[in-house]
Amino acid sequence: MEEQKQKIININAVEVVRLLLADKRKVAIYSCVAGVIGVLLAFGTPKVYKSTVMLAPEESGGGFSGSISSLAAMVGMNMKIGQTGDALYPEIYPDLMQSTQFIVGLFPVKVTTQKTNESYTYQDYIQKHQKLAILEYPKSWIGNIVEKLKGDTQPGPGHVVDPFRLTKKEDDVAKSIKSKIDCSVDKKTNVITIVVEDQDPLIAATMADSVQQHLQLAITDYRTKKARVDLEYMNQLFDEASQQYRKARQKYASFGDANSKVVLQSVQSQLDDLENEMQLKYNIYTQVVEQLQLAKAKVQERTPAFTIVQNATVPIKHSSRPKIVTLILWMMLGFLVRFCMIGWKNRQKFINI
Repeated sequence: MEEQKQKIININAVEVVRLLLADKRKVAIYSCVAGVIGVLLAFGTPKVYKSTVMLAPEESGGGFSGSISSLAAMVGMNMKIGQTGDALYPEIYPDLMQSTQFIVGLFPVKVTTQKTNESYTYQDYIQKHQKLAILEYPKSWIGNIVEKLKGDTQPGPGHVVDPFRLTKKEDDVAKSIKSKIDCSVDKKTNVITIVVEDQDPLIAATMADSVQQHLQLAITDYRTKKARVDLEYMNQLFDEASQQYRKARQKYASFGDANSKVVLQSVQSQLDDLENEMQLKYNIYTQVVEQLQLAKAKVQERTPAFTIVQNATVPIKHSSRPKIVTLILWMMLGFLVRFCMIGWKNRQKFINI
């Protein structure tokens, strides 16, 4: 078995320092140039403000469900409420908020800028009134040129946004909104944290509050959908049962008034049949009324409640990286670039293998 020779790399630190000191003029130039680039990028990037909302959904429990089940048992019904699984659990709320349907629902939200006090729809604000970073201008110019060459037509004034088929600009707006919204869920407490960022602090707070409300509506709509369908069906049954009972009652009353002085057995037998039919319709009507009340209670039971842990507030200070930090990072990058150039050029002097 042959012994493998290990290569040991020795770096002469003294020689490295000497080379840097000998080349300090160019090192300073590289650092300064990189610093100037960093400052230009820092001043050319719009400030960003963040607004945070925290809310806690109610835990599914059997308190109210048990009350409804007891009420159902009193009228001879067996309702196992609260035993069905809920497919929309808090962990998938971030995915729900990134869906196209949810994002498109934010397009018509009215927002007002803090500086100019002008109002727009959120879609119009994102599309026409956002400042571009200095590095985004080339992409924007190229996009405008391509759009003109393609001859894309603008949608008419009566155009309605269709989440199933977005236009190119609507898709760009949707992507921009998605990048501005962040949602996280604490797995231990199920507390939902929604963070919305924007170049305008008032709009950031407005949209944070709006996103919170849209999320609550989406969750409520999902959880009460089955109960609302059942309630609508019970309302139809109630209308039918009420109408049939009124007809049976009117028929019985009319026949009784018309034959009040007749003592024939056949007439009395027919009157008894009409009374029995009316009583049957009445029994059905009362049962439907009871089930209708239970259906209404079920909708209320399925409607989730949310506790707002932290409301949306207008941020005072921007959340962008400080310009001095950007300057230092870019100067360090310039120094590192020059150091690598010196190291590669003089690698034989201070590296011994």
